[in-house]
Amino acid sequence: MKRSVLYIEDNEKIGSWVKEELEQRGFSVKWLLSGEGAEEVVNQHEIVILDIMLPGLDGFTVGKRLKKAAPAVPILLLSARTSINDKVDGLQFADDYLTKPFHTDELVARLEVLIRRSSGTYSERISLGNHIEVDLEAQMIYDKHTGEEIILTRKQHQILMYFLRHPNRVLPKEQIYEAIWEETYITGDKTLMVHISRLRQKLERKPDSLEIIETLKGIGYRVKL
Repeated sequence: MKRSVLYIEDNEKIGSWVKEELEQRGFSVKWLLSGEGAEEVVNQHEIVILDIMLPGLDGFTVGKRLKKAAPAVPILLLSARTSINDKVDGLQFADDYLTKPFHTDELVARLEVLIRRSSGTYSERISLGNHIEVDLEAQMIYDKHTGEEIILTRKQHQILMYFLRHPNRVLPKEQIYEAIWEETYITGDKTLMVHISRLRQKLERKPDSLEIIETLKGIGYRVKL
């Protein structure tokens, strides 16, 4: 069953791009160019993505009205503004705040966390193997036995989170590469393989262990939960 999103964004170029990206990732998206009519349909959706800069009523006003109409539906606020005051004001009614420009992987990750939390299935931490724990909300990785945080590079972190958004699925290397680097995979490119090798060095208990990131030769990779 597709997860239902109410998306309010007046910029047609951004709106079209976000709608297409979300639909490709399994979401059902109702896109409005303003807050007009949003209160009447908000309860038909699992989550709201709301841009602050809207024609007519601004996003702050629309957001407060939507939260009053549907308190259980989480709101993810989008804004090009970076001031602390705007974030504080927005988080008075919104459940999360994402600053433009953003990567679609981060948008999807935040949506899924908010949906899990609102549905009562949210778990703050998940385990990988017998020794790794991932805090999904804080986006941090720990060794359960030592309690030490495992520091990943930006690309390593993006790869791991991509695996966690597609648990137990075999992911072709082309798909992973194009999702993370946002460019076409070229046959024979070793970039992804090198990054996964270094990610394994930080996550696996033994250098030759494939306990967490499994390789399916000639196909791709899989992370089991």
